[in-house]
Amino acid sequence: MDEESQQQGIGTTAVKAMKLSSRSPVLVLTAALAALLCFQITTRTVYPVWVDRTRGWFESDFPLDAESCSGFYGRIPARKTVMSITDFGGVGDGETSNTEAFQKAVRHMQRFGLDGGSQLNVPEGRWLTGSFNLTSNFTLFLEQGAVILGSQDPKEWPIVEPLPSYGRGRERLGGRHISLIHGDGLFDVVITGQNGTVDGQGKMWWDLWWNRTLEHTRGHLVELMNSHNILISNLTFRNSPFWTVHPIYCSNVVIRNMTILAPLDAPNTDGIDPDSSTNVCIEDCYIESGDDLVAVKSGWDQYGIKTARSSSNIIIRRISGSTPTCSGIGIGSEMSGGIANITIEDLHVWNSAAGVRIKTDIGRGGYIANITMRNLIMEKVKIPIKLSWGSNDHPDEGWDRNAIPTVKGVRISNVLSLNSTKAPQLLGIQNAPFSGICLRNVTTKLSSSSPASWHCEFVSGFAQDVFPLPCPELLQEDVSRCS
Repeated sequence: MDEESQQQGIGTTAVKAMKLSSRSPVLVLTAALAALLCFQITTRTVYPVWVDRTRGWFESDFPLDAESCSGFYGRIPARKTVMSITDFGGVGDGETSNTEAFQKAVRHMQRFGLDGGSQLNVPEGRWLTGSFNLTSNFTLFLEQGAVILGSQDPKEWPIVEPLPSYGRGRERLGGRHISLIHGDGLFDVVITGQNGTVDGQGKMWWDLWWNRTLEHTRGHLVELMNSHNILISNLTFRNSPFWTVHPIYCSNVVIRNMTILAPLDAPNTDGIDPDSSTNVCIEDCYIESGDDLVAVKSGWDQYGIKTARSSSNIIIRRISGSTPTCSGIGIGSEMSGGIANITIEDLHVWNSAAGVRIKTDIGRGGYIANITMRNLIMEKVKIPIKLSWGSNDHPDEGWDRNAIPTVKGVRISNVLSLNSTKAPQLLGIQNAPFSGICLRNVTTKLSSSSPASWHCEFVSGFAQDVFPLPCPELLQEDVSRCS
């Protein structure tokens, strides 16, 4: 791969985010205030991950550094067998269905799983397809100018069983549509390229939702289940019917250098939703969506409690974007299997409903614990920090009204929010208060007509160097408990 090709690859993701940010004059003030407040927002170069399409994956092409969590993905030798979708009859004219070609290609390449692995290249063109499954020891590589288009025929998104930790489709009873790109029980899967695109063409699905004619829960753009050692990088994902990237029951997952886009009014188009997964790295991504940019989940009410698959050891860093209806980073509300050991840092969110949010409900059970958030910049975000319950959605009448979630050990520091309409809200549950809520160096600059008072109930914790003055509930715990 030549130097020019590299410069035109995923490096454009970071450049795009910087260009968008530079259009806002508010950032000049932000930068000054951030310096005064001793913020530690990183200025390092975002390093792309590259795969030579003619050779496969090479260990030397995967740079690591002290500020990256990408080491969660274990490096591997080159793929021994490299083929193109055109070898299986693929036609990239944007009209011909390539569902059979993709399915045939993966079936063929399964045989190389224990013989050096395989890589399927998708060249420049518009490749219309229905759902297809991946295989182990496999790389799906989208060359520059390659666009995979989701089929507009719902029958090409077959119905599959509901997830055990949800008990039913998230939107409708019964099964759910499979994702466009899917995998179950896999090891060592890479989805990457030269800034190619996967476009779910989700408008058809959004219209079904808005018109209330949706029969089964919409499919994700990419879903990997029960899988280990996953890398998704250097691509643009857009217009997902439902949540865009959904690793569930997975371990050692790296998602980095991605651009994820959906219309800001497209329903439930979350960017990245790690769900009942461990050792997950999400970094250096630009996301615009009609729901949370990133949402950590772990199952829904009694089904999540029974499955008991937690989400833990997750690092989310250097995420930027906008969502007018939801949060930059959300934790929950589906959290019944437990969520713990989450680090969120270097977040930049603008024109959004909330900056960071922890959400749960009676009936969820489970726990949210040991959450660290630091170095957060927000502009025109209605509520910068919100911890609350009352999602008021349950899978069926079998939910347990005595299943009370536990929320404890939430540390938030180095936050600057400009032009917010509300001060932070911390709303715990009666007889099960949120505890260990520790805030340091948190500044919320409210619009002139906004009330300056925090809204707190059934919480306890500690606050230091917080403006406006926090609620008295945050003066109840010793500072040593927040270290």
